[in-house]
Amino acid sequence: MSKKTVKRLGAVFALMAMAVVLTACGTSTVTANSTGFWDRYVIYNAGQFILWLAKFFGGNAGVGIIIFTLLIRIIIFPLSYISLKSMGKQQEIAPQLKELQQKYKSKDTETQKKLQQETQKLYAEEGINPIMGCLPLAIQMPFLFALYQAIYRTDALKTGHFLWVNLAQPDPYFIMPILAAIFTLLTSLVSTLAQPQRTTMSWAMVAISPLMILFMAFQFPSALAIYWVVTNAFSLAQTFLIQNPFKLRRQREAKAQAAKDKEKAKRKALKNALRKR
Repeated sequence: MSKKTVKRLGAVFALMAMAVVLTACGTSTVTANSTGFWDRYVIYNAGQFILWLAKFFGGNAGVGIIIFTLLIRIIIFPLSYISLKSMGKQQEIAPQLKELQQKYKSKDTETQKKLQQETQKLYAEEGINPIMGCLPLAIQMPFLFALYQAIYRTDALKTGHFLWVNLAQPDPYFIMPILAAIFTLLTSLVSTLAQPQRTTMSWAMVAISPLMILFMAFQFPSALAIYWVVTNAFSLAQTFLIQNPFKLRRQREAKAQAAKDKEKAKRKALKNALRKR
């Protein structure tokens, strides 16, 4: 692995570590008297902004949660776009990478060096920077966790009602949890169908992710269930827009057909050349 790649990976891991540090250390209610930069200035102010949005749009906290969730998702959309596009490109060359790994499977230093060179060459030819699949995702994490914690740790956002639910209590009819799980399932399904090769692990994640959301949404306040419904619905639209599996399948089929036509034309040209001799 080159020094440049190591530095990039280090930057990604540092950002991810920062996200974990910022978000993993607090479950208590945030107030104007909270201490610490993350709690006092990020989480508290995010919660206050949601409350301001709620007041601006009629005084309903549920509406404030929806508007703020959409604003955050729109703001970080460019990062999501870069990340999904980069990961999509990497998925497209996965079969070629597997061939290289089979070709240079020996563990000796010389073979591994050759594998690294060939891999970097393939990335360069396809215009892929592997770090760009992870870096935008890492940058998004503090935003998403701040949004989640602002809802979870601001008591004023869990008072009152939205539609049929009490924001402080789980949905009595289980509609919000089911919707959150359905949108998570569809997002995972679209993402998996967009992959040129699908593994057992891919399909396992399609099944596990919505079950996890369903389980949590059954137990947590409806304020969080509303957040999960909105953010997962947005993720579905975003994933379908960027990784439309039907469009990608047509592109792959067209590319495969073009390769066949090119090979056929080569054989025909060679055959004609041999005849003329």
